[in-house]
Amino acid sequence: MSFRAGPSVFKDQGKLSFDYLPEKLPHREKQMQRLFSLMRPVVEAGASSNAFLYGPVGTGKTHSAKRFCLDFKKFAAERDRAVDFYPVNCRQRMGDDAVLLALVRHFDAHFPDRGFSVAEKLETLRRHLEKQRLHFIVILDEVDALLKKSGADLVYAFARIAEETTSAKGNISMILISQRPNALEYMDAAALSTFRRTNVVEFPRYDEAELRDILADRVALAMHPGTVDGDVVDMIAETAEEFGDARFAIETLEKAGMLADEEASETVVPEHVRGAKGQVHTTYVEERLKHLDAPKRLVLLAIARSIRKKTHITMGQAEAAYEVVCEEFGEKRRAHTQLWKYVRELDALGLIDTKLSGEGVVGKTTLISLPEIPAKVLCDNLERSFKKKGRM
Repeated sequence: MSFRAGPSVFKDQGKLSFDYLPEKLPHREKQMQRLFSLMRPVVEAGASSNAFLYGPVGTGKTHSAKRFCLDFKKFAAERDRAVDFYPVNCRQRMGDDAVLLALVRHFDAHFPDRGFSVAEKLETLRRHLEKQRLHFIVILDEVDALLKKSGADLVYAFARIAEETTSAKGNISMILISQRPNALEYMDAAALSTFRRTNVVEFPRYDEAELRDILADRVALAMHPGTVDGDVVDMIAETAEEFGDARFAIETLEKAGMLADEEASETVVPEHVRGAKGQVHTTYVEERLKHLDAPKRLVLLAIARSIRKKTHITMGQAEAAYEVVCEEFGEKRRAHTQLWKYVRELDALGLIDTKLSGEGVVGKTTLISLPEIPAKVLCDNLERSFKKKGRM
């Protein structure tokens, strides 16, 4: 087969990658300055300091934390203070052991993945910091996944290292990141004491004007001049404002550019944006759902169907909907205990939110909501996956 390699609208497509970290993050100057205020004692006094970053998906939390740490590392070096950092995604590295292994391997790439307990890994990490006289900033991204699975033991252990270690021997600080403002509620009192209310940094959704600025920056970095005009940028910004999500906006720009290249178009036009929007939603949802087995997909489908016109449903409503879904697809219905386990696992994955009912609800029940993916999008995707498997 011969391939057509004509001209592209892209100058540097990598600048649209999720992994690309810009030198400057538009409209996050306030959050960066707040982080500096919180972390300043690390350099000036060798003291440990912690921060909790929260906000919806695509609001720049992870990129801001990484950009801050890179710049702060240079700031510290200019003042003869050794600072390093390492980010760990707690949803990808599930549990204390996996998180610690990633951190230890930052210093020793050949550290074995088996044969060492959590306590031994902690001690290994502490020795590396002492040997290098290093202040280490641990970024725990999507930290609620860790807290739900393993509790706050690891966060507390890091805090104990910070309390017991002198600055001359190295030290440790933490930046915790979550979409959920209440993520720290999963901590016990001992761990929570290390995170005061003043340590919180909020990342609100971007508005349309802010998304337009972000897109304009990426167009200049990634696209050839004249291939994306202002109307197209405006259209993408307007589309993404519904979610306030810069990641969605940037990915839509990339997909639109790819569609333009497929058609050998010299410019990105509105029809490319319309096509890209559908692709971005589908790709993102499929990525989130791809590791779910059929029983969990059935539970999530039941929840998504029940919640379409509601802010939340009760566990009882979810169970009733689950019974209907199982009958529809000819699947064996799991008992309440197993169903509750599936709900907790979906919560840990960030696909649903659960909380105990408060005032105004008779008795205590679990309330379930969808934090991120629209119910209709979930239903369409999950139903399509069962069709592919011949279950409809």
